[in-house]
Amino acid sequence: MSMNIITKYIQQLDAEEIALTLLSKAISLILLLIVFAIAKRIISFIFKHTIEKSIGLSRQSLARQKTIIKLLKNIINYVFYFFLIYSILSVLGVPISSLLAGAGIAGLAIGLGAQGFLTDVVNGFFILLENQFEVGDSIVIGSVEGTISSVGIRTTQIRGFDGTLHFVTNRSISVVSNKSRGAMRAQIDLPIFANTDLDEVTRIIEETNKENLENFPEIVEAPKVLGPRTTTNGQLVFRVDIFVQHGSQSKIYSAFYKLYQESLLTNNIILATPNATIITKK
Repeated sequence: MSMNIITKYIQQLDAEEIALTLLSKAISLILLLIVFAIAKRIISFIFKHTIEKSIGLSRQSLARQKTIIKLLKNIINYVFYFFLIYSILSVLGVPISSLLAGAGIAGLAIGLGAQGFLTDVVNGFFILLENQFEVGDSIVIGSVEGTISSVGIRTTQIRGFDGTLHFVTNRSISVVSNKSRGAMRAQIDLPIFANTDLDEVTRIIEETNKENLENFPEIVEAPKVLGPRTTTNGQLVFRVDIFVQHGSQSKIYSAFYKLYQESLLTNNIILATPNATIITKK
């Protein structure tokens, strides 16, 4: 009985009409994609030669200009692809309005997703408005540390120092530690013994600073010789703080640690080692 019903249904189908319908929809989709591709190129051209250019000529910092440009591009892309998907579904004859109106549980899920999306957008707006961070800034957000790669209306992309790209939703950003605002400190601790001549160490450090500071334009103020300190593990160290432009901490630390070590060894000041081995430079 069921086979007869299926056979009668197949016989009633108009293959020619189905083929024409499919061909019509295929042509409509192709034309739609062509129109949207052309429209995207036009929008990108207008954005690049008007909005992006006006932002680039503004008085804002280069990093903030990049942040605003990337954010606006993300917004344009979201709007563009929303209308593209909506148009494709309309061409296919999908009753979008009916689906959204009578989706029941799916509608609730969409509503909750939209609420989260709206929270992301609002947080992203205030991040930009308050200038909490910009593209290129070195920051810490929760357990994620790295450099801001992109700021979107929904997510912020952070490139970790090991190369990992982290995607953080804007709604989850509550505390931001920005390491790129103002001068940063390169703290140099030189391990010393209890019987080390501290006055001699101070003199050598100050002479080394005078001889080398002009070679490092990244240093924003004179190094502060803080003198002897005890670290948490009980090691006696001679501490020097050098404030530098953000991003230069590692370079200055390595360079000046080497300079201090060489100067101290040249003047027969022995540095402590984990094994308490005494090494002198002749």
